[in-house]
Amino acid sequence: MTTPTRIVALVGSLRSDSLNRRIAEALRDQAPEGVVVEIAEGLGSLPFYNEDLDGEAVPTAAATLRELVGNADAVLAVTPEYNGTMPAVLNNAIDWLSRPYGVGALVGKPFGVVGATPTPYGGKWAHADAARSAGIAGAIVVDGAVHSQSALEVDVLEDVEVLQRLQPSSRRSWPSSRLLPEGRSGRRSTHGR
Repeated sequence: MTTPTRIVALVGSLRSDSLNRRIAEALRDQAPEGVVVEIAEGLGSLPFYNEDLDGEAVPTAAATLRELVGNADAVLAVTPEYNGTMPAVLNNAIDWLSRPYGVGALVGKPFGVVGATPTPYGGKWAHADAARSAGIAGAIVVDGAVHSQSALEVDVLEDVEVLQRLQPSSRRSWPSSRLLPEGRSGRRSTHGR
């Protein structure tokens, strides 16, 4: 019996009916055999990263997130785009996961970004910023993000093209297959090193 590949999803939206959360849930529910996707809960309860708080008594929410990601094989950010960048909740999670510097929970982890946004740019800036930030934190950023542009009144999960990209016909065609050991073609960032 092989150990499943564990992927932690970081959802960049706190909204109760978040489209990106629903995308993360769809990816979790449709994960291929041998892959377990766990959605990190409680990102909204993380205090803003502050080095004064990151000592011997790390806040419980931060310690829990670090342990979850530390035990995972890969990380997937599922995020909208706010004002041309990633939401603060995702940036804050990456900040907590980047510490202690050089040995944080993201170091050496494959990291991918997917998501949907109503902006005309399809979330490309949020994706680029999340990937850059995770790469600086030591993650191995994988190429091939899946993102969608959508009008506010349209449910992206009802879009046939998006659904086809989210519904795996095999482990290799799953949107996050590049996070799996046999599909990795990532790059480690050298920014800030």
